[in-house]
Amino acid sequence: GFAAHTHGDPARDSVNERTVRPLDAEGAWTYLRQRDDVAGDRIGLQGWSNGASTVLNVMARQAKPAAAAAAADSHYRAALAFYPGCGPAALVAHPYRSNGPLLVFLASDDEEVSPTICARQLDGAAQDGSSVAWKVYDNATHGFDDPGAKRHHIAANRLATADAQRRSAAFFQQHLAP
Repeated sequence: GFAAHTHGDPARDSVNERTVRPLDAEGAWTYLRQRDDVAGDRIGLQGWSNGASTVLNVMARQAKPAAAAAAADSHYRAALAFYPGCGPAALVAHPYRSNGPLLVFLASDDEEVSPTICARQLDGAAQDGSSVAWKVYDNATHGFDDPGAKRHHIAANRLATADAQRRSAAFFQQHLAP
């Protein structure tokens, strides 16, 4: 991972959530669509922290071309994002829009990213018609679902993890199941 407030650090260039990682995710989508053992019209995307910001950027990038967004099989069908950064340095689109259903999990006591900034971005997207929902877990911290002792000893993190797992399964069942 990367320390908080390091968006300008050149060491992050190779994993930039705005310019590099979205291309990786889009390449993965293209690869998966070519496989015979994958239902190409039911591919979901999921990410954590910097990867979650990448998820938001992929969904925003795929929302831009109207023709591509209109085709049901031209993009990720649904996405989950766990505690993303949503500020100007993290997202490619302001105001934010998503091309498909998106569920975001945030932690009220996140020490790395602002759940308030994220909720504001997501609220604007929802008001403009994007299928976006989010849950803020009270007293949970960044990385709340990390099973390591540093995070897992916090009761709010354990509760958030259990609820996020339940919601994630239901969300993907709703949006990806045949």
